[in-house]
Amino acid sequence: MPIIKSAKKRVRIAKKATVRNSKTKRSLKAATKVFHKSLSGDKKKLATAHSKVQSELAKAGKKHLLHKNKVARKQRQLAKAAKAAAGAVKAAPTKKTPAKKPVAKKTVAKK
Repeated sequence: MPIIKSAKKRVRIAKKATVRNSKTKRSLKAATKVFHKSLSGDKKKLATAHSKVQSELAKAGKKHLLHKNKVARKQRQLAKAAKAAAGAVKAAPTKKTPAKKPVAKKTVAKK
């Protein structure tokens, strides 16, 4: 147990932060589990679960519970999984149009 007043305060602050961090981590884990379960379900539940887990990841990153690069990587992985589960079909290649030549300006003859 700390003796110094500032050390006692740091213990109190650390306890509060631990509780706050564990709540954030718990909600992130729960949202992730719901998302993975909804991958095989209908698209509407998948979309809501995906937005929820993306939000929870962003919150964890903002509070520095996870490194920002890890958050970005996880968000990309989840988006890729959601897209694959939704059966997103690649768009048909667009028809290429020939490039138009620039129109030459008419010059006015000076008198």
